[in-house]
Amino acid sequence: IKEKVHKEMSLRDGDRRVKVTVHMGTCGIASGAKEVMDTLLGEIDEAGVHDVIATTSGCMGLCSREPLVTVEVLNQEPIKYEYVNPNKMRQIFKKHVLAGEIQTPFVLAKGSEAIK
Repeated sequence: IKEKVHKEMSLRDGDRRVKVTVHMGTCGIASGAKEVMDTLLGEIDEAGVHDVIATTSGCMGLCSREPLVTVEVLNQEPIKYEYVNPNKMRQIFKKHVLAGEIQTPFVLAKGSEAIK
């Protein structure tokens, strides 16, 4: 039990290289965010990586650009992707999460920019 709890706490405390957030408010789910999350989880499993964490959040208030995904690589600015579908999620995972190449055509915002 102690080892299991330690492992879970380590993930929360920063033993991860990348955090990928799929924004899953009602609007995101209606736009396909569930399928995007399923694709992300499948890609993580298939790649066998243990330093990538997948998480969800509520609506960002940008319903017209859903599904939205935020990729946070350790020591880099967060990247927010818009209109993500399963195919784009695969590309974002393989090229950005695994290889470090930001997928510029899908980017909504970089860093903590205010989106207006």
